[in-house]
Amino acid sequence: MYSFLLTDDEQIVIDTLTLIIRRNFGEDIKIFSALSGSAALDIVHKEKIDIMFMDIHMPGINGLEAINLIKQINQNIIVIILSAYDQFEYAQEAINLGAFKYLTKPVNRNLIVQTIRNAMNLVDEQKGQLSNNMEMYEKLNFVSSIVESDFIYSCIFNNNKTTELSTYLKYFKIQDKDYFMCCMEIPEAVNKSRYKNYVKLRDIMTAKCNCIIGSFMNNRVGIYVTVPEQARKDSSDPRRTILEPVHLMLSMEITSGIRIGVSEIESDIGRAPTAYNNAMTVLADLAPTGGIGFYEGSRDIPDDKLSETVKNLSQRILARVKAADSVSLNRLVPEYISALFKLYRTEPDRIKNSVFELVLNARSFVLQLEPSYTNSAFDTAFSTLICTNDRDDIGHFILDRCMECAGAIAAIQEDSMNPIIQKACSYIENNISQDINLEQLSAYLNVSPFYLSKLFKEEKGANFISYVTALRMEKAKSLLLDDSLIMKEIASKVGYNDQNYFSKLFKQEFGLTPTEYRKSKLK
Repeated sequence: MYSFLLTDDEQIVIDTLTLIIRRNFGEDIKIFSALSGSAALDIVHKEKIDIMFMDIHMPGINGLEAINLIKQINQNIIVIILSAYDQFEYAQEAINLGAFKYLTKPVNRNLIVQTIRNAMNLVDEQKGQLSNNMEMYEKLNFVSSIVESDFIYSCIFNNNKTTELSTYLKYFKIQDKDYFMCCMEIPEAVNKSRYKNYVKLRDIMTAKCNCIIGSFMNNRVGIYVTVPEQARKDSSDPRRTILEPVHLMLSMEITSGIRIGVSEIESDIGRAPTAYNNAMTVLADLAPTGGIGFYEGSRDIPDDKLSETVKNLSQRILARVKAADSVSLNRLVPEYISALFKLYRTEPDRIKNSVFELVLNARSFVLQLEPSYTNSAFDTAFSTLICTNDRDDIGHFILDRCMECAGAIAAIQEDSMNPIIQKACSYIENNISQDINLEQLSAYLNVSPFYLSKLFKEEKGANFISYVTALRMEKAKSLLLDDSLIMKEIASKVGYNDQNYFSKLFKQEFGLTPTEYRKSKLK
């Protein structure tokens, strides 16, 4: 007989965990539940709990505070953290408090089942003979996965803090100085099996090379790959030697549409953010059908190649508009402007004609999907261009129009989603500053919380909490550009009464605190 305590401030999480436990471990168990840390404390005082699931952010006593107090009452309780936090500092604090496992939402059902099975084995060992080696192995195992994700975040948003990155490398006992960065994109169509595919990706990559693998960011994964000295001697391009077999295996095991952007080989860890950006640049140029692209360094475009380059960049920009890929547009448009002004440096009218043709072609993609689409900025496009020869003004004009078209295409595609989810998303956007929970929303839509949660996962590729959080973070980004708003006001406008909690979530999402983000943008 095992006794469980499920602690989370959302009833849908408790209900889901209860269902998983009952289905996989039969009825020879006791399940208690609590919606707050203080309620969990009361239950632990009264009942002998073997295994406890605990959320971190809850009203009143938070999860980490509750664990600290509960461990004083029952030091043998097996604590499994189930939280939206995935930052190293929280994982480290949880370990210090004696947590057994740290799972981040959304979490795969199979992982929950396996974690429970491991926890039950540990309970059995504690009741008989406790295995200290097993306990230590589990702790180190989960800490390493959190540190890996944190390292990749630091590589992307490091701002040249070389010392910090070097500390991570010491933790992983990495001595090879040479490395390259990858950005691997798994098609949205297979995201429903994200955890399963992530495990396959890790297995294949770690079998082929020494690497550090981050967590999913949308449908992309950042990877740091070391290059041993011997590999450079054995191959003219170790990147290809490592990744071409990996791409083949991933295509066979997961899907044929995987795309991988690869940076140059670097030796200075401080250039990791630049290397990752170069990998992203290559990724943006790859065909949607999949493949590998290798960054070969920036080079000046020869004059005799300028015309061909401008034409090629124009086609790639239009392809990214059609794919509603705003991230790639941010990279391609500046390249296009640079090549265009170099090609027609003394002919401003030809520059404007090329730009005008490009934005009209971009709009035509939207009109093909929605003939009634209108945008006044396109109606005045020619007169706007006539009034300026400034390179930055023209660059902003192209980027704004292309981004508007990409956004319109994304919105049209969004309209094809389930009407219940459409209505749910509209409600969330209109009430983003309020306390929104799954039960409240399901009552408004007149559906069960379980059904609504399932629909969210299927339609949006994320659970309810992740979707709302992402929406709030995007809203916060736009509000941070208004320096008349203080941080507490911004937190409140996006639904957070706790400014510190808002700041932690923002950094978790974007790698910068709200203050750092505001400074970088306003600067």
